[in-house]
Amino acid sequence: MRDKAGRFGMMVAVLICLFACIAVSASADSGTAIWPQQSVITNASGKLVMDASGASDGYFFAAVSYQTSHRLKLRVIKDGTTFTYDLKTDTSYELFPLQLGTGYYEIYLYENVSGKKYSQEGVVGLYVTMENPEAPFLVPSQYISYTRLSEAVAMADSICAGKGEKEAYDAVCKFMSTSFVYDFIKAVTIKPGMLPDIDGSYAKRMGVCQDLSAITCCMLRTQGIPARMIIGYADKQYHAWTMTKLGGKDVFFDPTAAISAISSVKEYSMERYY
Repeated sequence: MRDKAGRFGMMVAVLICLFACIAVSASADSGTAIWPQQSVITNASGKLVMDASGASDGYFFAAVSYQTSHRLKLRVIKDGTTFTYDLKTDTSYELFPLQLGTGYYEIYLYENVSGKKYSQEGVVGLYVTMENPEAPFLVPSQYISYTRLSEAVAMADSICAGKGEKEAYDAVCKFMSTSFVYDFIKAVTIKPGMLPDIDGSYAKRMGVCQDLSAITCCMLRTQGIPARMIIGYADKQYHAWTMTKLGGKDVFFDPTAAISAISSVKEYSMERYY
């Protein structure tokens, strides 16, 4: 009886240990990254289709309801501030941030009809309640586009493993400062409206200012650290850099300057942020 009881107790202990290991493994695999989810519930207006189920977490999905050869614009307006984006023309959804926090948003779809003329093809009004004002800067978006399979995500998980927020931030900044070079050819051939390329630039370990800033934001966001890509001017040069929220304070980092690809800047001025 004692032997049987002992063996039973040992089996229970092994099972408990096994389940504990599985739980720890699952927790480690999930990391601190936040991954937006689409739902089947959509808002539609004219030719604009939206999934706003993630609005309280700082994002929404948008698409056009038909395939077109005309250029499309998505305009997001809140309290007099406007963000304008290009929208894909093939009905596939794209992810956009609600970076202006809690409040009422108007999202417009415009279609190019001729020359520089656009017609309004849909508008959705959306009231957003956001408990965490930093939520939009913890998820991917059109400008900061990455997936679970992005190499930059895996690297962030590796270099930040077991580190606190400040140590993880320092690890990412050090990695960006020592692992990349500036793409001078792309800098003179880039076309207006071209989005940052996180996966392509990471694979080459080379990019322009918006690529380097987007990669930095990607790596920080996946570690639960809110990071914004800022676009504006470094003195008189159009430029992109990052601003990270650490301990309730904004912390500046310019990955392009960190690799000595921009001269000493006297003044940074923000135009917009993502």
